[in-house]
Amino acid sequence: MTLSSYEAKDLFQWLTDKEDILILDVRNTTDFNRFQVESPYAFDMINVSYYDFMEIEEESVAKVDKDRAIRIVCAKEGSAKYVGEILVKHGFADVRYLTGGIKTWGNLLVPKLVHKGDDYALYQFIRPGKASCSYGLCSGGEMMLFDPSRNLQFYLDFAKSQACKIIKTFETHLQADYIAGSRMIAEQTGAEFWANYGDFKAAKTNHKTLTDGETHRFSKGGPNVTVMFTPGHTPGSTTYIIANKFMISGDTVFIQSIGRPDLGGKAVEWAIILFNTIQRIKELDDGLMVMPAHYMDWNEATDDLLFCLPLGQTKERNKEIYAISNVEDFIQFIKDNMRPQPPEYGVIRLVNANLEQFDPEKQEELDLGKNECAATAYAKAQGAS
Repeated sequence: MTLSSYEAKDLFQWLTDKEDILILDVRNTTDFNRFQVESPYAFDMINVSYYDFMEIEEESVAKVDKDRAIRIVCAKEGSAKYVGEILVKHGFADVRYLTGGIKTWGNLLVPKLVHKGDDYALYQFIRPGKASCSYGLCSGGEMMLFDPSRNLQFYLDFAKSQACKIIKTFETHLQADYIAGSRMIAEQTGAEFWANYGDFKAAKTNHKTLTDGETHRFSKGGPNVTVMFTPGHTPGSTTYIIANKFMISGDTVFIQSIGRPDLGGKAVEWAIILFNTIQRIKELDDGLMVMPAHYMDWNEATDDLLFCLPLGQTKERNKEIYAISNVEDFIQFIKDNMRPQPPEYGVIRLVNANLEQFDPEKQEELDLGKNECAATAYAKAQGAS
């Protein structure tokens, strides 16, 4: 019996394959409750602190099922390895520890094919640890990215695997819940970085300014990408419509709920703007496939584990929101569902505008934790629980 390691992508595969494993998280209770492994399907997980294994070894070992395959998670790797060695010493047969710790789960990106035709392929990159999605559009040996995370190497490797050069990277808005990757990708690859002036006017980034209604194209045909300004969640929120079939909606339209307009501290002003945006969205083709920047729960995914739903069905799911017919009632809905934003959001905005920077360890700390970007009673209840 020997101790071995595993990677975050292995864990996601085991969970989606519904393999019989027990996840043992050995972080302290506070960190465990703040951010933990989640899966599309039910699985078994227990939290027994690393310190308990140090101080009350026998009692701690007794809490772990000896007949199960054990997959240990900790903050940085060392604690999981230490606990793994204890379990092996006690005769556990299948014990592995997560390489790099919980941050590797937080940064994991899972590529899912949304559409593949003769002239283009569209991919959704799901980030399970953040409940967020970024996107890649490939055509004629070129690739456009939308809302990439700071996991730069993933996008470079993926583009290479598709024999593509990254030519453009777009942001749907100035992100507050995670550190965005467009600036870094542009610096690394020479790709054009496109963003909305409404959010990026003070940013110290070498970006190009979007125009409402403009179209972006590939060098050798492929689909058109049409820019649609959809302010409200932020003043510069932007939706990208691909081939008149898919809408990368950022934090404006979610499968469950809509983006909250109170994160900038101007709830009423931005709620009015968002209400007007929703009226425009209600006029769009119901057949457009909504591709959101975030999800709240795996229940929103399709059977293929994609976060993608026709706009008509999205409106039906959220009919209590889309049915609001006057701005006063909409403002009240927003006020009823307001809740404190995580304290790190203000700092992350500064990082994404390149107005402040931190070392990689601090960036990892800021970047952990699920998003809090939806305006919904469900999210309010979750935040209170």
